[in-house]
Amino acid sequence: MTARTPGRTPTLEDVARVAGVSRATVSRVVNGIRNVDRDIQEAVRRAIEKTGYTPNRVARSLVTRRTGAVALVVSGAGGDVFGDPFFGRVVSGVVDCLRRYGTHPLLMLADDAAARDDVVSHLRQGGTDGALLVTTHPDDRLPAMLAVAGLPAVVFARTTQPLSYVDMQHAAGGELAAWHLLDRDRARLATISGPPDVPASQERLAGFRRIAGDDVPNVAGNFTMVSGEEAMTALLAAHPDIDGVFVANDLMAQGALGVLRSTGRTVPGDVAVVGFDDSSAALAARPKLTTVRQPVEEMGAAMAELLLAHVAEPGLPPTSRIFEPSLVIRDST
Repeated sequence: MTARTPGRTPTLEDVARVAGVSRATVSRVVNGIRNVDRDIQEAVRRAIEKTGYTPNRVARSLVTRRTGAVALVVSGAGGDVFGDPFFGRVVSGVVDCLRRYGTHPLLMLADDAAARDDVVSHLRQGGTDGALLVTTHPDDRLPAMLAVAGLPAVVFARTTQPLSYVDMQHAAGGELAAWHLLDRDRARLATISGPPDVPASQERLAGFRRIAGDDVPNVAGNFTMVSGEEAMTALLAAHPDIDGVFVANDLMAQGALGVLRSTGRTVPGDVAVVGFDDSSAALAARPKLTTVRQPVEEMGAAMAELLLAHVAEPGLPPTSRIFEPSLVIRDST
């Protein structure tokens, strides 16, 4: 049952009455102003749902000079954005968070220089209130373009630009994988890393080798299933006696498992395999994949919260949120 009166449009006063707060407090919550206690915010949101109140977005925009939308920009991924479960998890975390604040994401793909210019132009013209940037290349110039333009933006992955970002302890994840394989009495270890020019790849490999040894064989892939197949084939050709492999993401690990099966090796009997991400690929793999969990949904939500804070208070200095990995043990080790 709702508190809606038939034939009448619910108002801020109706929401305030149901929530037991002032009209001004309701207005602050509806307009995304962040200096409101979380419990009060939740009470207002419940009252909005109960009354059926719908904010007048045009009026709100005139008052706040905000659009109620943010750009979710994926830069440099090409068509891979629709095939990699990583991006879907980022979107899920972002959308779930923004929904709580009545804010909507606008997906923008920035695959080349012209598209990156379009992103900056769109933001300059007030098309959205800020940008959540997921970039796949360390030399991507879009973070610098956003910083120079003084536009509100948050980056997924550590950046040298004066922008807020979220990231995780990738090296610690590599260490977890190494310790787990050693605990499984695996003595002849190898690894399949991501691209050498991606900082997260470098950190995962460095963390693994810190525990397993600097001489552990490695072949680099590019985070796709096919590259995992190719890397596993190369490793077996050079080191046919390996009994444990750390793979820098679950898609590549899925490809590696297929090669191990095709060469007559059992998993985990002959070779134990640890992936990275804890994505849907880990559950789709056969056997199901032991993997280092990257809390991507939580990281996406943290990005959105950081951006909304910058939109509400433009003078806030850049900040960061760093997440810890954990190990999810399944059937491949």
